[in-house]
Amino acid sequence: MADPQMPESSPPDASGTTPAAATTTAAAPAVPPPSFVKLAMRNMVRKGRQSLLHFGLTAVGLSSLLLLLAWFGRPTLPQ
Repeated sequence: MADPQMPESSPPDASGTTPAAATTTAAAPAVPPPSFVKLAMRNMVRKGRQSLLHFGLTAVGLSSLLLLLAWFGRPTLPQ
């Protein structure tokens, strides 16, 4: 005999989900969350000057690092 405090669940349909679960997922809008790239672009537009400053500092730092590594890795000339 069924427990009076526990609601009876309906049997799963052919897709393997219960009808109650199928109706709740169908009512929700099928809009995916924005991607990380889209969020980063929106943030960059909102904080324009700071983003350009950070991009410039990163570019200068990376270029300096590569130049320094090239300087230390250069072949020495025999005398």
